[in-house]
Amino acid sequence: MTRILPGTDVYARDLDTPTPRARRCRFNTLTSTHGLITRIWSLPVDGSPAGRPGLLGLVFQGPSLLPPLDVTENVALPLLLAGCTETQARERAAAALRDVGLDEFATRLPEELSGGQAQRVAVARALAARPRLILADEPTGQLDSAHAAQVVGLLLDAATLLGAALVLSTHDLTIADRLPGRWQMADGLMIAGGDDPC
Repeated sequence: MTRILPGTDVYARDLDTPTPRARRCRFNTLTSTHGLITRIWSLPVDGSPAGRPGLLGLVFQGPSLLPPLDVTENVALPLLLAGCTETQARERAAAALRDVGLDEFATRLPEELSGGQAQRVAVARALAARPRLILADEPTGQLDSAHAAQVVGLLLDAATLLGAALVLSTHDLTIADRLPGRWQMADGLMIAGGDDPC
């Protein structure tokens, strides 16, 4: 394990990646922030029990939607698992889908969506919990440039609206240039600053 943020208890496991560039730059949200995620999930916010929605929103490189569930059910599922009633979960899912411009797709299955639409559903799923921290692991890696710009715009707008922190990993310098703060991963360490985010 390597400490990636000096002065903190945030560590990364040594990543087994095929190229030197990938080894230097890859920031895998699930691996690199495991300790951070564990601590966040174990802390109550505003007196709510641990594990309740509102602490952490995750957006992965691929949308990770469940094929047999429609769009609304995919967005609502984490809320149901966290203890929300079905009515609450569906209302929050509908609001999140409106926020990402997909309310007319509420009853569609994942296979009926384009890649950009599916990724916007994944963003809606993360935002429905009204998180305090949004972790996005290369959320634009499988999208064309127009859809990538749209997804990053949604994440930035949502973070502002929710008053949430946004941590987004990317290899795309165009995406990185839109972010107010950037860090570079090199030799197993996260280095604050730098002109080239990866």
